Amino acid sequence: MKMRKELWFGFAIMALVVAGAVGMLLGVETITRGHLGLLMLSLVVVAIMLGFPTAFTLMGMGMIFTWLAYDRDITRTLDLMVQAAYKSMANDVLIAIPLFVFMGYLVERANLIEKLFKSLHLAMARVPGSLAVATLITCAIFATATGIVGAVVTLMGLLALPAMLRAGYSTPMSAGAITAGGCLGILIPPSVLLILYGATAGVSVVQLYAGAFFPGIMLAGLYVMYVILMAKLKPAWAPPLSAEERQVVLPAMTAALPAETRQYAPVRLLDALKGKRNAQVPTAYVLRQLALVVMPGLLFVLLATSSWRAVTTVSVEEAYGIQPIGFNDNSSRVASEFGLQEPPVEGGLQEPPQESTGLQEPPGADSGALAEPPGAEPAQSAPSAQSAQSAVGEPPGSTAGATPQAATQPAPTWWWVMFGVLGAATALFYLFLSFARLEIFKMLLGSFFPLLTLIMAVLGSIVFGLATPTEAAAMGAFGGFVLAAAYKRLSMDVVRESVYLTAKTSAMVCWLFVGSAIFSAAFALLGGQELIEQWVLSMNLSKIEFMVLSQVVIFLLGWPLEWTEIIVIFMPIFIPLLSHFGVDPLFFGLLVALNLQTAFLSPPVAMSAFYLKGVAPPHVTLNQIFLGMLPFMGIQVLAIVLLYVWPQIGLWLPQLLYK
Repeated sequence: MKMRKELWFGFAIMALVVAGAVGMLLGVETITRGHLGLLMLSLVVVAIMLGFPTAFTLMGMGMIFTWLAYDRDITRTLDLMVQAAYKSMANDVLIAIPLFVFMGYLVERANLIEKLFKSLHLAMARVPGSLAVATLITCAIFATATGIVGAVVTLMGLLALPAMLRAGYSTPMSAGAITAGGCLGILIPPSVLLILYGATAGVSVVQLYAGAFFPGIMLAGLYVMYVILMAKLKPAWAPPLSAEERQVVLPAMTAALPAETRQYAPVRLLDALKGKRNAQVPTAYVLRQLALVVMPGLLFVLLATSSWRAVTTVSVEEAYGIQPIGFNDNSSRVASEFGLQEPPVEGGLQEPPQESTGLQEPPGADSGALAEPPGAEPAQSAPSAQSAQSAVGEPPGSTAGATPQAATQPAPTWWWVMFGVLGAATALFYLFLSFARLEIFKMLLGSFFPLLTLIMAVLGSIVFGLATPTEAAAMGAFGGFVLAAAYKRLSMDVVRESVYLTAKTSAMVCWLFVGSAIFSAAFALLGGQELIEQWVLSMNLSKIEFMVLSQVVIFLLGWPLEWTEIIVIFMPIFIPLLSHFGVDPLFFGLLVALNLQTAFLSPPVAMSAFYLKGVAPPHVTLNQIFLGMLPFMGIQVLAIVLLYVWPQIGLWLPQLLYK
């Protein structure tokens, strides 16, 4: 019987792992508990590659080696298992996972992807490699909204792959665009991967979401640039669309104005409001079209004015002269100038002079009138206006009778850049707004903008502190309900299926987390973590060398393992080492999220390739799909290098929002 190449590759990796473990055990004089921990790690990798369920493999191996570490004490072993499971159950960050997954399944069943792909490929008809570019953007948006890589790759394989093959696109490029674009959902927030990493590493999920936004956009942009460049250099790989494929059919009402596809829409619609030539077209229809024309400009003005006020206004906090107790003499002097003061008294507080012992009436008491203490002159009985003003001082920077007012500051550079780009895009929209482009814009309003609104509402509420990730996930699930209902796809069957798939996926993720907790506890108990730390620190690596080594290890682990296994098994090993090399866990998590894109594209466990092969035409081979994924894997490595060289790509937004 002839064995497939993928099996040979997998068995070769397993043989190397087993040989390495055996060589390690035979190469040491005394086998310690730390070596048993490394043996457990090796056996877990081999068992997962043989096809055993990851979660139960982690739990089983963890329980066996914990039993050995506790000298075969079953009670303590079971106690550790219960404590690890409870710790995972008590982690409230994980509540967001089923809600985000439920949102994804509802959005998937709203069947927006077909409308989204059609509108995007018409909008980019004149861009080189337009079908592949539209495929990448569709995958990025839909994968971000759903977070389900398998669903996105499968749906785009059914929808976009036949269209690209009919247009004469090369099979490797078509397959690479679909598989690479579908994987963006695990990087661009809201992402389940980032939630798992945050729960594992103890990093704020909110900051991870803010940090992963621009690296995800950068990676998608690099994909698009590669496709456009290859379409220019090798037109046979991605030929331009024909005139028939770029044609946009106008609605009957619009054609009756009369109107043509290339005619400038705003002027013709304004002309249609007067005259009898368009008597058969209702005025209400023309006004609705004009409202759609005006909408982008109004939205731009609204965003610009509201954000301008937000970025240029600085609220002045009220300052008070009350000083803390224990200040030094200098601070006391400052307090005497600005704070509350006692009336000036020479020599401090003094007792009134007494001529004899015992209590006495003040002088002048026999006259029947109350008198001032000795030394108090009539002229000094009431402080002057100037003394009173200095005695009770106003807070610094304030005047009597005035309330603190908000100050202004210049708008930051990023605001000018962002709205400069948006303003240029809006101007180009109106400059070239033909009736054909107006129809494409209407198609985007029905497919692209609902998904974009849902994504930005969820992300915005998290990033700007309006909601926790769990609350935002609940909002997203409600938004998925609304989208499915708006597109008349909401039914009891859809809800039942979505709930079932959500429960299935969430159970898998949560059992993975429980298994990871048990495995990590056993690994630390055996001393495996300490042994690895000693080995890494003995190499005297610099920070750069450690970062390169860790990313290379994660890249290689992505070939035989999936991203979930890498997160729950190997991240608890890497995280304790970060403090030794001064690496920010947030930045390390962004690098890992970029790196784990390769886990879906690298054989033999390239799940995206198998998802696509399952729905591809028979003549599309697995080798062609693998060949198409290789350039995109190279782009992922380039994105990792760019993020490491310019870390502000990922850290600028968290530092801006949470400094």
